[in-house]
Amino acid sequence: MDTPSFASAVIILLLVVDPIGNIPLFAALLRNLEPARRLRVIARECAIAFAVLLVFVFLGRPILGLLGLSDSSLTIAGGVILFLIALRMIFRRPEGVFGDTLEGEPFIVPLAIPSIAGPTAIATVMLLVSRAPQRVLEWTAAVTVAMLVTLAFLIFAERVAKMVGERGLLAFERLMGLILTAIAVEMLLRGIETFVRGL
Repeated sequence: MDTPSFASAVIILLLVVDPIGNIPLFAALLRNLEPARRLRVIARECAIAFAVLLVFVFLGRPILGLLGLSDSSLTIAGGVILFLIALRMIFRRPEGVFGDTLEGEPFIVPLAIPSIAGPTAIATVMLLVSRAPQRVLEWTAAVTVAMLVTLAFLIFAERVAKMVGERGLLAFERLMGLILTAIAVEMLLRGIETFVRGL
């Protein structure tokens, strides 16, 4: 993908973080907690996910250099992961997009990672920085906006789930899966094009 604008970066991050698609998971895992405790857990998990993404915003390029990875390999890998997640969103399975979840109050897994700061979100921020390292503050702001929107959605997760209903959430998640599939294919094509040109 070409280097996106700030607004495009926020939208792409929101699509890969998928706060609406995460509503059923958050509502189910936090249903038995007291409302005040539920808010604290949501804020904590979003803060952890935000910190993880910021680490890869600022250290993404050194990590790529240390591992000897090229932009094209990162683009193709991100596209493959995004494509697989998009397929699981479209063809939903009982265990959810990220598989089985643990019992009890969640901590880091599966809410912060991989539900919010999953492999695709990490690959996306690394790709943004690798494409335009001079805009690192802009990418930081985009991650911040995306995480604030995610936090707002998840705070009202249970209310939204009740208002829209399971069918409504499922339909919207499949729509997001379709959009993510198109983005994944575009990432794969761009990565392959970059690799071929480098031969």
